[in-house]
Amino acid sequence: MPGSKTAHDVLNPTPEYLAFWRERHVCTLTTPRPDGSPHVVPVGVTYDPEAGLARVISNRHSKKIRNVLAAPDATARVAVCQMEGRRWATLEGHAVIRTDEASVAEAVARYAERYGRTPSPNPDRVVMEITLDRAMGRG
Repeated sequence: MPGSKTAHDVLNPTPEYLAFWRERHVCTLTTPRPDGSPHVVPVGVTYDPEAGLARVISNRHSKKIRNVLAAPDATARVAVCQMEGRRWATLEGHAVIRTDEASVAEAVARYAERYGRTPSPNPDRVVMEITLDRAMGRG
C-alpha cells in the first residue's frame, strides 16, 4: 500500500534504502530524557549495515549524550530518522557512548564520507554507537 511503512533488514537493506542513507541529509535523533519524555534534535548520522550500527558524533557534554549516560546501564533505546518528500527512513536500537580514539576516528571518517566535510578537531568529541534492531521506511 502506498504510504505505508515498510520493514527492512538492518543488516541487509535494499539497495534503495541504503542509497537513501548514503545521501546527504540532516537527520533527527530521539533519546529518552530521565523522566521518559523524548528529546529530539537534528544530527548527522551514518549507517553501517555490515556492522549493524548507526553512529552519531557529538560533544560529550551535550544533552543527547547525557541522556544515554543517565539511562540504566548507560544504554538507551533511541531512534534516528531522515526524510525527503515522500521518502523517509528510521533506524532504531540501543545506544552506548564510545570515547576511545579508534571508535571516534571511525565515526568521524564515516561522517566525512557521508557529509563531504571533516569536522574540526574537538577533544570533547564522543560517538553514540547505536546497535540496530529495527529499520523501516520508504527509501
